[in-house]
Amino acid sequence: MATSVPIEEVLAAFPFLREAPPEVRRALAREGRAVRLEPGRFICMEGDRCPGLALITAGTARVYKTGESGREITLYRIEPGESCILTATCILGEEPFPAFAVTETPVEALLIPAPVFRRWVEQVAGWREYVFRLMARRLGDVIAVVEEVTFRRLDARLAAYLLHALPPEGEEAVLHRTHEAIAADLGSAREVVSRLLKDFEHAGAVRLARGAVYVLDADALREVARRDGR
Repeated sequence: MATSVPIEEVLAAFPFLREAPPEVRRALAREGRAVRLEPGRFICMEGDRCPGLALITAGTARVYKTGESGREITLYRIEPGESCILTATCILGEEPFPAFAVTETPVEALLIPAPVFRRWVEQVAGWREYVFRLMARRLGDVIAVVEEVTFRRLDARLAAYLLHALPPEGEEAVLHRTHEAIAADLGSAREVVSRLLKDFEHAGAVRLARGAVYVLDADALREVARRDGR
């Protein structure tokens, strides 16, 4: 859905663009297409060709893989001031998108057409540096996911996941997410995650409600999160 994203918002979200040559900033306003997507909209499907690179100025999107069983695992999320490195590499390599990308909240972005993005990466040092930094950071994210799934017990990973989601001190310690969504983030089955959450609840560490998990004993979760091995 087309909308209007002031170029000032894009420059504020992506500091490297503020340092780009004036002609690049003018081209950004001229070539970019502002879009707004509602929650639950697919940005890219596996096998799609990528029409352009989205510079996210508001909202969150999730990039994930799906196995033959239908089980999902989250690779990473894209926040304001970020872009999808899989999209960038697919554009540069002229390859189809290898995963799924879906909006979790309303998303606003400036879409840079693929030919323009390729040209800027070739000609503008700031764009190349941005892509390389993004690639390095996302590769680290994906390696961390592989390590977590391969080497850590699921109960420890779930406890760490809940602790990571804790709000600032003084706010209610609640995670508004379904068991299915948590399982997708952890690369597990909903039934397994639900069973572990029930175990946490019986131990007094959490309280479960529809679409929410309330953390009651963070210290107990920290003890579980320190467990190593399978």
